[in-house]
Amino acid sequence: MDESTPPPPDHNSSPPPPPPIAVSGSPTDFLKGVVGKRVIVRLTSGVDYRGILSCLDGYMNIALEQTEEHVNGSTTNRYGDAFIRGNNVLYISAAEPI
Repeated sequence: MDESTPPPPDHNSSPPPPPPIAVSGSPTDFLKGVVGKRVIVRLTSGVDYRGILSCLDGYMNIALEQTEEHVNGSTTNRYGDAFIRGNNVLYISAAEPI
């Protein structure tokens, strides 16, 4: 056999793993699923707020509990409750499995 010919298939090997399961759902489904869980909220200024998502509305106004403010990766403040106006929100991500 030369180098350009592929080796014959090995019939004794295990089958390839199945493809990963694609997570489908709308952003609304995601947001409903993270209420009451730890989230990271990134503001347009680059500041992160991490806490438990208490509630949010259609304008993306957010209420967090047990909130920590992170600037450049380090904790700068801790708040009991925080309210973030929606026009400042860049994104919300889950900080724990949904």
